[in-house]
Amino acid sequence: MNMSDLIYDLGLHRGEDTEFYLKKGFRVVAIDANPELCARARETFAPHVADGRLIIVNKAISDQRGTLTFYKNELTEWGTVDPDWARRNERLGKKSEEIEVEAAPFEDIISEFGLPYFIKIDIEGMDMVALRSLKLSAERPKYISIESEKVSFGKLREEFETFRELGYDRFKVVRQDTVRKQRPPSPPREGSYADHAFTFGASGLFGDEAPGEWLTAEQAIEAYKSIFLRYHLVGDEPLLGPNLVRVLNRLRYRAGWYDTHARLAGS
Repeated sequence: MNMSDLIYDLGLHRGEDTEFYLKKGFRVVAIDANPELCARARETFAPHVADGRLIIVNKAISDQRGTLTFYKNELTEWGTVDPDWARRNERLGKKSEEIEVEAAPFEDIISEFGLPYFIKIDIEGMDMVALRSLKLSAERPKYISIESEKVSFGKLREEFETFRELGYDRFKVVRQDTVRKQRPPSPPREGSYADHAFTFGASGLFGDEAPGEWLTAEQAIEAYKSIFLRYHLVGDEPLLGPNLVRVLNRLRYRAGWYDTHARLAGS
């Protein structure tokens, strides 16, 4: 059964999103592979852990059980179990430390804690592993968000095809480097009202509160075309030279990064 007061925060990090979900009155299962971040969150949110409204799971989401190498990055939000992502991080000047962490398929998490109302997925290279695992569930959460692909347009199309196979038919494309400008609406459209200021790195509003209109898959894919062009021109590994990139950035032509929010058909 869909548990309407439960949210999964895949990619707990410093608790930027968990804090918001708790303020809105939801229970949260927060998952992160980084043991230091999980330990810090247990201290920060100790009252919520004590009263059972927050469960912190220190595991890497994977397609296998056991242990995995986690590339703990000096830029903590770039920690990953994906070697390709770790190599990209190093190319961009951010080194990683290899540690062993416990891993679990996402279906194990759902079996233990139940199907949530909303799942936020932001786990650096493993978003699609988590998303595809929902095919093993007879029911689906009403809403899901993932950090979308920004290099391969073919992989982006695969994301939308997976969503459609799972029964999601409406989408929002939400820019993430401007989340600090978002403000929770009053009256609320999800949960309780929360007077909250988003910090850099937070995923922001979700569900019917997420900014923008609900789009079809075709409309959302069309919106991503200009986003991909901008990323290739001025993104992490830009086609343009560094001087021109700096000029364009000053003119507010920046790549940014985006989340795709999906809504279950008929909900």
